[in-house]
Amino acid sequence: MVYRYPPVSIIGAPTDVGAGHRGARLGPDALRIAGLHEALIGHGVEVIDRGNLIGPHNPWTEAVDGYRHLGEVAEWNRIVMEAVLAELRLGRMPIMLGGDHCLGLGSITAVARHCRETGKKLRVLWLDAHADFNTSTVTPSGNIHGMPVACLCGLGPQPLTHLGGDAPAITADVVRQIGIRSVDAGEKQLIKEHGLDVYDMRYIDEVGMKRVMEEALEGLDDDTHLHVSFDVDFLDPLIAPGVGTTVPGGPNYREAQLVMEMIADTGRMASLDIVELNPVLDTKNATGLLAVDLVESLFGKSTLMRD
Repeated sequence: MVYRYPPVSIIGAPTDVGAGHRGARLGPDALRIAGLHEALIGHGVEVIDRGNLIGPHNPWTEAVDGYRHLGEVAEWNRIVMEAVLAELRLGRMPIMLGGDHCLGLGSITAVARHCRETGKKLRVLWLDAHADFNTSTVTPSGNIHGMPVACLCGLGPQPLTHLGGDAPAITADVVRQIGIRSVDAGEKQLIKEHGLDVYDMRYIDEVGMKRVMEEALEGLDDDTHLHVSFDVDFLDPLIAPGVGTTVPGGPNYREAQLVMEMIADTGRMASLDIVELNPVLDTKNATGLLAVDLVESLFGKSTLMRD
């Protein structure tokens, strides 16, 4: 079955304010240069590029009370939340181009609010090498791009946990994390306490990506809004070196394609983040080109020869 996606709005959020390396702020334009807009049009999708949001600069200072750049991170996420929510209310599919993964907080807070407004159920697929379930007591760096899932679930500083007014923005049971292979000891304990559904690389190796995706997508129906938060470091660094926090042993090209094709098969994806692309660390935008290739598969490109 071929699904027709709603019109898409591309939203750039050029900041690395939550990251430990500078350069992810260049990610949105690297994805544009890699041909994201043209690729979507080529798959019959109506696309508007809203350009880049404008927010505070990255002061590049040390952590204060356990958090780096908390005020700037909160403001960027507020800006992203409002932009994503506006597109959803117009009946459009927002594609948020990061920027670092702290921005998933604003994007998913907006999606969760929209689901409450429309009576939809929410499912979040978090494609990442990291669980991003840290708190200031768990991680010494204070980098907030390692904390957005925890903040979404109500763990963290008030400016982030209450970004949308109420907390928590979501509950852990709506999240499925895939590709995880770097988790701090304290973070692991928090994940167990809150019951986060994590499909780590050990499990993927044991049962295969097809079964993992079947489990992660189980229960989707017409009343489900599927949000995909795609951190490019989800991919093995051998094929995707252009990220700030590479972790060996991630999904290879075919596994990643299968993930995207199985998401596309559901016809339920209604919002998307593409984050952590750092062209400063890339070679000839190869990682950006790969990310666009995979996003094409989310919109119907397939290697399937059978009906």
